[in-house]
Amino acid sequence: MNNKVNYTVVGVLVIVGISLMLAFTYWLMKTEAPNDVKKYTIYFDESVLGLNIDAPVKYRGISVGKVKVLRINPRNSEQVQVTVSVLKTTPIKTTTVAKLTAQGITGLTYINLSMGKHTAKVLKAKENENYPVIKTVPSFFENFEKSLGSVSTRLSSTLGLTEELLGSDNQEQMASLLKRSASVMNKMDLLLDEKTITHIQSSAKNIDEFSQKLNKMMPNIDRFLEKSVKWEDETANSFTSITTSYLGITASMDEIKRAIASGEFNIQDISADLIPTMNNTFLQMQELMIGFEGALEQYNSSPSDILYKKETIKKAPGEK
Repeated sequence: MNNKVNYTVVGVLVIVGISLMLAFTYWLMKTEAPNDVKKYTIYFDESVLGLNIDAPVKYRGISVGKVKVLRINPRNSEQVQVTVSVLKTTPIKTTTVAKLTAQGITGLTYINLSMGKHTAKVLKAKENENYPVIKTVPSFFENFEKSLGSVSTRLSSTLGLTEELLGSDNQEQMASLLKRSASVMNKMDLLLDEKTITHIQSSAKNIDEFSQKLNKMMPNIDRFLEKSVKWEDETANSFTSITTSYLGITASMDEIKRAIASGEFNIQDISADLIPTMNNTFLQMQELMIGFEGALEQYNSSPSDILYKKETIKKAPGEK
């Protein structure tokens, strides 16, 4: 067995490995060329915990820059001023916004860029600005913290109102209200027993039967109204005839008075006009009285004829 070791090969491999490690370290520590990057300023109104120097600046998961400076804004102590260097090939627009994003469960944070509208103008530095300022939006944790604060405030307010509602005075009133409600329910139970419910159902049934009978009576009532209208018309015609006759008698009497006053009284001529008129009037009055008498006799013998069908008079044997 050959136990000799080729130290030359081992030395070459060690040298190559060290060279690769030095090259990789140089690549990691290599700064961007000034002509390839552009600097921007970002102001955060929230905590930047987990954001460090050289933290990545990404767009949709692609690293496009690094954080260069972290400091308190000298013009506003409530803000954190972050200076980043981003590749010039990254289209930073006026609608671009920056947001702090947690990097897994490591606790580290990076800056995530949202490019906004494609048709927006390129972001440029304004007067008195060293670098263009990228707008920011609250991070997920900031929104979550605000939501917790709002919920906590509402919960505290609700608990306060509940405490006031459940005070000693309100508890006494609630207890009194519950007792009165229980008393009312007991009275309702006593009132709506089986017997009362049976009576209510019976009353509803009677009302339904009455409604059905009323519906059946309506045609008879309609016929009665029609007959009443016809009888009123006939009565009115009779009274009209009587009135006409009375006017004729009045005219005849006036004629008699005039003839007596002028000395031209001729009983034969006057009676020739007066007697037929009076005779006609008396005949019409006699017919009217006979009609009234017949209607009264019919009502006395069978009042139901007013609403129902006419009664058929049964004749005695041999009577026509």
